[in-house]
Amino acid sequence: MPGVQTLRSYELAWLRHDLVAGLVLAAMLVPVGIAYAVASGLPGIYGLYATIVPLLAYAVFGPSRILVLGPDSALAALILAVVLQQSGGDPMRAVALAGAMALVSGLACIVFGLLRLGFVTELLSKPIRYGYMNGIALTVLISQLPKLFGFSIDGGGPVQDLWAIGVAIGEGRTNWTTFLLGAGTLAIILLLARYPRIPGILVAVIAATLVVGALDLGERAGVAVLGALPQGLPAFAIPWITWGDLGTVVIGGLAVALVSFADTSVLSRVYAARTRTHVDPSQELVGLGAANLAAGFFQGFPISSSSSRTPVAEAAGARTQLTGVVGALAVALMLLLAPDLLRNLPTSALAAVVIAAALGLFEFADLRRIWRIQRWEFWLSVGCTAGVAVLGVIPGIGLAIVVAVIEFLWDGWRPHFAVLGRAEGVKGYHDIKRYPDARRVPGLVLFRWDAPLFFANAELFRERVLDAIDESPTPVRWLVVAAEPVTSVDVTAADVLAELDESLQSAGIELCFAEMKDPVKDKLKRFGLFVRLGEETFFPTLGVAVSAYVAAHDVEWKDWEERQA
Repeated sequence: MPGVQTLRSYELAWLRHDLVAGLVLAAMLVPVGIAYAVASGLPGIYGLYATIVPLLAYAVFGPSRILVLGPDSALAALILAVVLQQSGGDPMRAVALAGAMALVSGLACIVFGLLRLGFVTELLSKPIRYGYMNGIALTVLISQLPKLFGFSIDGGGPVQDLWAIGVAIGEGRTNWTTFLLGAGTLAIILLLARYPRIPGILVAVIAATLVVGALDLGERAGVAVLGALPQGLPAFAIPWITWGDLGTVVIGGLAVALVSFADTSVLSRVYAARTRTHVDPSQELVGLGAANLAAGFFQGFPISSSSSRTPVAEAAGARTQLTGVVGALAVALMLLLAPDLLRNLPTSALAAVVIAAALGLFEFADLRRIWRIQRWEFWLSVGCTAGVAVLGVIPGIGLAIVVAVIEFLWDGWRPHFAVLGRAEGVKGYHDIKRYPDARRVPGLVLFRWDAPLFFANAELFRERVLDAIDESPTPVRWLVVAAEPVTSVDVTAADVLAELDESLQSAGIELCFAEMKDPVKDKLKRFGLFVRLGEETFFPTLGVAVSAYVAAHDVEWKDWEERQA
């Protein structure tokens, strides 16, 4: 419990900073929490419930001193996808589904954290992460456009929604007063975003609320408003769901766990570097999991770190986790003492808050760099974005994970290989395709395989070895595998090596290895290959292997240095 450790060493000088930062933070937590609840297909009050208790839980179990957790735009599309599919329009059923997703996400994060699996998010490459985040940002943005224009549509996925929005606008269903309020709110947020010390979201939401209240636009112009919030605090409640919901909720909860930890781990590392502190990624998983469990059991929904509220806390002078505690208590006091405070808040202003956050999720600058240096990874990212937009968020996330695994396997499945020769003026042995003038030792093939040797590439390895022997300009006596890049060998590959050795022996060719790592040799010993091939066929370097070959056969060969002498 890092929060308890912080409390034991708490300095009194920090208290004033934490109190002030907590009160400033609370002003942001309320409108943002409500906006992301609505974006997730839930009543706005549950955004505050998902803010209060999780902040208290993270203050105890979270390792970062100033990280702020709560409802997040990156998760809104994931939650909305499950809610729309399973709730049938029943808001209480939607709340139960979202709470169950929080429990699944929380349990997954805690289990992964206790197993020290904080590295799992590194399995997704940067282009794939950009792809699914761009897809989520696009989905969130499209989902908020109807609220911005003041009408409703039947949700059917981002592509269908975009078509329905265009039809509704063409039919003249736009409430222009609602649209102007939302557009004005969005403009203020974006304009003030360049001034980090000014709470742009708070300023914009207060302005929209005052305009609606002063001009009575809810009654006179049909502007949809939030209305009075229920008075009271979140109560402990188990989010009961049906067996038919379980599969979708589990998949959605695991997707939430992946996305939320990816975001939280990155943001946590950034602020740890700024404060010159160490943050354990596995403990970060536990803290995130505890916060999500708290959200699930106290009428909330899945939460993540916030890249918009954390800078507010930092700029306000936050020193420790007490900032989040003060912010949570301030929100709770508002629910107890002033639940009518935001009754005139227009829903189009909430949509503007979410749209502004979604715009911040898009990543284009680094994709331009990827386009310049590696086109196929750029198109991989675009494909992931399209997958999320066309298939939906949860299938799109699944597609991104599958693509990540395929990308991971591809380099090992069809790796680079090379036949090596001696290039003049360059030390060592190098790819003869890169150095066409490189000399080859007569009767010797030096073959390098740039990947682990395993079931998916073992047959290809054998084919490429035999091709290299066939293409040799002189009859081959030895084949030496430059094995330094080979980091592992499995049973399938070991059997292929045994078969290859047998066929080479029948052709009068000896199979040898150079620069093989000791752990790989240990595997060959367990497979019985080390004894079969003979210890004398394993050489520490390519140079030693070439010297042994030249000494064993009547071959005229001098290295470049010897020829110079």
